[in-house]
Amino acid sequence: MLEEAMTAIAENGLAALTMSALAERLGTSGGHILYYFGSKDRLLLEALRWSEDALTAERRALLAGRTATAGRLDRFLRMYLPKGARDPRWMLWIELWARAGSNEQLRAAQEELDRGWQEDLEAVLSEGAAQQHFAIEDVPGRAGELLALLDGLSTRVALGQRGADRRAALASARSAAALLLGAAGPQDVRTPRPGP
Repeated sequence: MLEEAMTAIAENGLAALTMSALAERLGTSGGHILYYFGSKDRLLLEALRWSEDALTAERRALLAGRTATAGRLDRFLRMYLPKGARDPRWMLWIELWARAGSNEQLRAAQEELDRGWQEDLEAVLSEGAAQQHFAIEDVPGRAGELLALLDGLSTRVALGQRGADRRAALASARSAAALLLGAAGPQDVRTPRPGP
């Protein structure tokens, strides 16, 4: 149900989604969906949590591997960025940001989900700094700056803005990471890998 809700929100936005239309897609009733979620905001939040839970498990497995720090950072960058325009996960994030300013529950959920990404990135950066791969002293600050940059790049890709695609966003993220982390160049945060 949550996967279908995520797809429906990504296609037309939360404002255009009706519980009856979603129920029809799922072969159930609008009342059944309202019973479980109560509101579209709650449906958005649960769909995003479901998506992020799966991605968190995948991210932590990838980051726990024996790959060098630079390779793990590159994996993080690739996992963070959207797959392309209207990436369903990223469309949920954009919807959440639009509503979080006036909804305390959504704002708290956003902070909780953001914290997981921040902590995982800090772990990678701390290890890289300890091994002198990165020349940084303020790991939380640098992680926050890099995540803010990734959010901006990701939003442009997800919204399909002209000139913004995954490949270009990844190149920009690698270049910015190299500058922010004191690496000698983008090659220091990139592991050769076929494809985007």
